[in-house]
Amino acid sequence: MPIHAGQLLMVDLPGPVLDADSAQYLKEHHIGAVCLFGKNVQDERQLRALCRDLGAVLGEHALIAIDHEGGAIVRMKFWPVPPSAMSLGAADDVQLTRSVHAANARQLRSVGINWNFAPDMDVNVESANPVIGVRAFGEGVDLVTRHALAASEGLSSEAVAACVKHFPGHGDTHLDSHLALPRVDKPLSELEATEFAPFRAAAAAQVPAFMTAHIIYPALDSQHPATLSRAALTGLLRKEWQYEGVIITDSMGMRAIDDNYGRGPAAVQALAAGADMVMALGRREAQLATLESVSEALADGTLEAEQMTRSLERLHLLAQRFPATTHPDARLDTDAALYSEAWTRGLCTVRGAVPPPSGQPITVIAPREEARQNVSEAGLPARDLARRMHAHFEVELIEYDDPAHLDWPALSADLKAAGRLSVLATTGRHRQPALRAARPDLHLCLYNAYSVLDVDAPALVSFGAAPAALDAVMGWLRGEVQAGGTLPFTLE
Repeated sequence: MPIHAGQLLMVDLPGPVLDADSAQYLKEHHIGAVCLFGKNVQDERQLRALCRDLGAVLGEHALIAIDHEGGAIVRMKFWPVPPSAMSLGAADDVQLTRSVHAANARQLRSVGINWNFAPDMDVNVESANPVIGVRAFGEGVDLVTRHALAASEGLSSEAVAACVKHFPGHGDTHLDSHLALPRVDKPLSELEATEFAPFRAAAAAQVPAFMTAHIIYPALDSQHPATLSRAALTGLLRKEWQYEGVIITDSMGMRAIDDNYGRGPAAVQALAAGADMVMALGRREAQLATLESVSEALADGTLEAEQMTRSLERLHLLAQRFPATTHPDARLDTDAALYSEAWTRGLCTVRGAVPPPSGQPITVIAPREEARQNVSEAGLPARDLARRMHAHFEVELIEYDDPAHLDWPALSADLKAAGRLSVLATTGRHRQPALRAARPDLHLCLYNAYSVLDVDAPALVSFGAAPAALDAVMGWLRGEVQAGGTLPFTLE
């Protein structure tokens, strides 16, 4: 039976329903998998209908995927939000991590999603990493390995395929591969001891799937990013580590690939290097260009038939093991309590932070808005935080758009003279070097945990600002809960 290019590709859809044109497109090109994003999600009923329609079109080997990491990487706002990986790393209870990811899988399985692009297995050793941060469990190899494997087990236990990412490691980069092509210039011995170690354990455990990183590792391949590198995918992962599961690329629409290699040629190169499936996301014309390039490579033998047949077998086995069937009766009623417990157990204090006295006049200083960026959701608006705090404190709010415009010495002097406690909240995905001049009485670190390195002040770290995380923060501020987590990276 001939292999069709579309069977080796994953695409995305334009909206929340499977319209007739999209359905015909999927059928005509024998597309094997679909990745869902926020644009495809409205509510639970709609999402279940979409997945049911996709399953009918894609057939018995349907793979329906989504990024449901937790924290700021979620697409479904109608369910309780799971804790971020770093929150779980701070709690450091692998059974809790397993239970949380089993609950994540129940959510996905209830609507018919059978593949979760999680957990993140990066060892986040770069505090200025612009794209990983709290998506990782922490900076320790052992910590990341234990929790990522537990997360994978939790997902599999509830019939959803896990996909560890971003092989062979995105934790030591200064660039975001959505925007540029990063390099990790480390000797092989150092890579093996750090970045590679969790992924080597995942290969030994034969986790269901690996996602590749669009990053050049000169110690492996001086010319090609891992996604396009036969040395990385076939030499290291398949042959040396004996991994037999599915290898899927990260989105080929990311500029690390699109700007440097082109969608179609890169897709062919990724498949030839050892990937089983290419994420051909984005505009329909880009998807068609990828289909055309892969079809030509199949026809002229550039892509070896035996290798592509084996890839298709792996993809079919994945779909057989994790069927894309809806489970509308899945019990999700205990998930909210589990997530609340997990967010609370991840709370960390640094530099001796203590809650303010009840009734203490407080001035909250926070960014006005934090926009959504790439894969991550938007940060917490300043007014939403102030509104929550009003219930327990007399709160004044100072909103800012650019922290460089804040006159911290003058602000601190004025607040001290007025008898007001200064509470700085950081709510954005990226660190803000301009905050190094800040000296608040208390720092609420509600998104990028590494902001505690910029603000030299007592701090409460929540690793996220989901509703349950904010409930935990408010519980600590009221003196009702303890912050028992351990910061999973070095406080420089």
